[in-house]
Amino acid sequence: MANAKKEKYYHIASLEKGMRVLELLADHQRMTVTEVARTLGLNRASSHRFLAHLADLGYVVKDQDNHYMLSLKLLELGQKAANRFEIRSVARSFMHELFMEFRETVNLGYFNGLDILHLDKIDSVEILRIDTPLGSRAPAYCTALGKAVLAQLSGPELDVYLDHVPLERQGPNTIVDRERLKEELADVGRHGYALDDEELSPGLRCIAAPVFDHTGRSFYAISVSGPTTRLTPRSIDGIQIKVREVCAGLSAKLGCPPDKTGQMAAG
Repeated sequence: MANAKKEKYYHIASLEKGMRVLELLADHQRMTVTEVARTLGLNRASSHRFLAHLADLGYVVKDQDNHYMLSLKLLELGQKAANRFEIRSVARSFMHELFMEFRETVNLGYFNGLDILHLDKIDSVEILRIDTPLGSRAPAYCTALGKAVLAQLSGPELDVYLDHVPLERQGPNTIVDRERLKEELADVGRHGYALDDEELSPGLRCIAAPVFDHTGRSFYAISVSGPTTRLTPRSIDGIQIKVREVCAGLSAKLGCPPDKTGQMAAG
């Protein structure tokens, strides 16, 4: 055995196998215990233990057909790894462009897999304005920022989100029906922007568009928000055009493929 490859002292076989299970699910989207076992050369009991433990940790979820798939928790980890640069400094000039045009509050939000986190904002100079503290979070399903990002998820990813987040009423127009929300998100995907029309809070309207990174994925969105007395239905069309244009510009800055940014600006 002198020529055998020496095993590194820090090697943890079970950790390596667990990571291989995650990588396999990333490649195949959804698999059964038996399929994972067969593909990785594990026995069925070991495959089940790995998947069950990863599910307990929140990294995989099991659907009603006993298929396992990656959870949105991994999206958050991946985005944190990609965010070694400060996106707020990159996005600030784009946000300022929107502020100068509409003089309303401009927000930068990040989707953490469940909620929208408010990373940055430029406040309206009007006395009557929406004051959202930086670092606060809001449900993604009833905010323009959140719906702009949710509309970019694949079908299975959206189902995982909806399985884990109860749709509870926040404002007078909150969508609490799962199928109706899916229809709304399909419209958002087609039109390129999302509208919160008093869904989060009475008297508040918000128009947002997604921001895409170099992989073509969307974890961020930018919005213009204000009271319904100023953000009237008549003004929405002009605002959404500019918001989409600005988000396309920021996406290009982040390395998003040109064909996608062109589609964003065109709507």
